[in-house]
Amino acid sequence: MDDAWLNKKVLVTGAGGFIGSHLVEALVLRNANVRAMVHYNSRGDLGLLRYVPSDILEKVDIIGADLRDAYAVRSAVNDCEVVFHLGALISIPYSYVHPGEVAETNILGTMNVLLACRDLGVKRLVHTSTSEVYGTAQYAPIDEKHPLQAQSPYSGTKIAADKLVESFYRTYGMDVITVRPFNTYGPRQSARAVIPTIITQALARKTIYLGNLETIRDFTFVGDTVEGFIMASESERVTGKTLNLGTGTEIKIGAIAQKIIELTGSTATVEIDPERFRPKDSEVFRLISDHTLMTELTGWRPLVSLDDGLSRTIEWISRHLNNYKIGKYAI
Repeated sequence: MDDAWLNKKVLVTGAGGFIGSHLVEALVLRNANVRAMVHYNSRGDLGLLRYVPSDILEKVDIIGADLRDAYAVRSAVNDCEVVFHLGALISIPYSYVHPGEVAETNILGTMNVLLACRDLGVKRLVHTSTSEVYGTAQYAPIDEKHPLQAQSPYSGTKIAADKLVESFYRTYGMDVITVRPFNTYGPRQSARAVIPTIITQALARKTIYLGNLETIRDFTFVGDTVEGFIMASESERVTGKTLNLGTGTEIKIGAIAQKIIELTGSTATVEIDPERFRPKDSEVFRLISDHTLMTELTGWRPLVSLDDGLSRTIEWISRHLNNYKIGKYAI
């Protein structure tokens, strides 16, 4: 039993998302009293929480709400000691088409969370950023002092949200942390992300359609990302800090496609699909993290190798392949 989390009241926003669902599961296993905020819909769809084992999910208090609704956010935050704010609209292609909705959710939604946490006396807020706020690396590896560059409406909203969190620390002395994950992957991830896109096509088709094969990313297994969030939330040395969460290794998209082809035993070939390219000045060509500060202040280190993480992801997707619209470009 993890006494540090025993019966601690915790809220996870964005709990129906990829990282959020794994975080909820990990917190329950640590004996926390977990409230999960998911985006409301009339179908009662729990998002990716539906993949959490039933004996764990039954211990979770699930609330359907919208981050843009200040009253709903306040109700969700009430009585919680720790808030993990993961809720956001995260698709970059979607932000090209619907920038207003993305801004409302990511900026106003974060403001609503901040106000609720401030007014209700939450002990600690862990806010989720993204490596996309850096834009294409101006130097590598990227540390937390790297300039911010909004190369998509999505990244612009996340920069704004991060700065709002910083302002509440400096103005009100709130105990806040910003965790900045680099590209997380693993079981449950949707085909909106590149690794599931490659895996699903490798498993079911003779051709894998992708966008820019030369872009470089730093991929972190979801279990390591979740451990990073939890270890950051436990540290007494991180208040007001922004912490990069990545492996510090990089790989081109074309190279990871070939690795997945080998691991799946596929004979598929890769072809370029122009529809999958970002606008020229929006493309982020290189992201690789320097996680030195995260390691120094929390003790966190990535433990899962890329090959091991990919194998786990392939195994999970193979069992859930019917849930994917294979080859369809998802924004």
